[in-house]
Parts: sequence; structure tokens; C-alpha cells
Amino acid sequence: MDFLEMLSFGFIQRALLAGILIGLLCSVLGVFLVLRRFSLIGDGLAHFTFGSVALALLLGVAPQHVTLAALPLVLLAAVGILWLGGNARLAGDTAIGIVSAVGIAGGVILASLAGGFNVDLLSYLFGNILAIGSEELLLAAALCAVVLLAVALCYRDLFAVTFDEELARTTGINSRTVNLLLAILAALTVVLAMKLVGIMLISALLILPPAAALQVARSFRGALLCSAILGTLAVAGGILASIVLNLPTGGTIIITCFGVFTVTVVLRRFLR
Repeated sequence: MDFLEMLSFGFIQRALLAGILIGLLCSVLGVFLVLRRFSLIGDGLAHFTFGSVALALLLGVAPQHVTLAALPLVLLAAVGILWLGGNARLAGDTAIGIVSAVGIAGGVILASLAGGFNVDLLSYLFGNILAIGSEELLLAAALCAVVLLAVALCYRDLFAVTFDEELARTTGINSRTVNLLLAILAALTVVLAMKLVGIMLISALLILPPAAALQVARSFRGALLCSAILGTLAVAGGILASIVLNLPTGGTIIITCFGVFTVTVVLRRFLR
């Protein structure tokens, strides 16, 4: 079977389309998170997503509806991180660590109650985008549109808070609302990306393309555009490479992203 014939299969087309959407989303949002030094929220929410998925599977939710079922709990976790940071006088990384620990511990307990780790739960841990269905693809497209629209509409406020929160506050911008929006967008992105690269690797997809773009971009808008291009190309290339080489899709995508990051680091040194 040649390469072009493989691309004619519906499940591969769905995987590529979903991967491009999710890669674009993670790459754009990741720029704000990386510059805001908030990138580890992806890791914390990913671990909490594990608990949410385990609960959904324990309650008998159909696999194609698990993403939608886990979404409200992950959104609550994002709000909880900000609440802990603002009301419990905890640093941001401490609040993320607490939510992360509760999520992973709860997931282990729920998985034990369900009789151990089954195939469905493992697919969310390590990703299985080739099994994505039409309903999940439509959900990915809808959530991607919502997040990108929110970023476009609140771009100025997000930009201001990202670079100088104190200055943004003095100009009348409600930084708490902007931080809440950023956390909610991160939660949506994490839930959406778990089927692509798996819960254990989501944070890497939020960090590597933006980090690569920041090596070569000369402006903030340039960083957003460069991150979007590099992220989508790396995700699409990772999916195709995993199919051709018969490798795990999630891991191949992240290694491809790391390869892109390495190239940009070398390129930056060469240009200097």
C-alpha cells in the first residue's frame, strides 16, 4: 500500500484534520502561556483530566462522549487553580501542583474501582488520534473555533496582561478576568488535545511550538504566526510519520515538535 492510498482512508483524513486544528490551537494559546510563565497549567490540568476521564468511564459514559463529559470538571479545576492562587496565598506553581496531585490520585482510585486500567483509559493517557470519530472531529472544530475567537476578541487585554500585569491593571484592565479567561481557554485546549497526544504529553504540545517560534520571531504577532505554522506542520508531520513508521502517534508528534525546536535554536545561533 503506497502513501497516497493510505491518505484516502477516512480515519487518516479525520486524524490529520483534527491534528491540524489542535496543533493550531495549542500553538497559538501556548505563546500566551509561555510568555506568562503559566505553561505548567497545561500539565496540571492534564493530570486532572486523567481523573475526569476515569470518572466518566466508571460511570459508563460512551467513549465518543468522554471528552464532553470531562470538560466541566476540567473547567472547574482551572477556576480552582486561580482561586487557590488568589485566596489561599499560594504561588501559581503550588496551586497547579495541588490540583495536579488531586487529579492524578483521584484517577488512580477511580481506575482501581473500575477494575484497573482498560484500553479506553490508556488511549486517553497516551493518545489515539487515529481512532477519532466524526462526532469528536466536530467537537474539536467547535472548541477550536471558540478558543481562537476568544483570543481574537480579547487579544489586546491578553497581550497587555501577558507582558506586564501591573501596568495592565493600572490602565483599567481587569487582570483577574483575563487570567480566568486564559485558564478556561487552557482547560478547553487540554481536553481537546488529550486524544491527539495523550494526557501525559499535552503540556509538551503547549510549550514546544511556542518555544520554537520565540527563537526566531521578532515581534509578538510574528511569534503567534510562526508558532501556528510550526505547530501545525509538526503535528501533521508527526501523524504521517507515525503511520508510515508504525510508531505511537502521540510520542511521534512530540518528538517532531522537539526536532523543530532544536532546528530553530540552531538557526537562531547561526543567524546571530
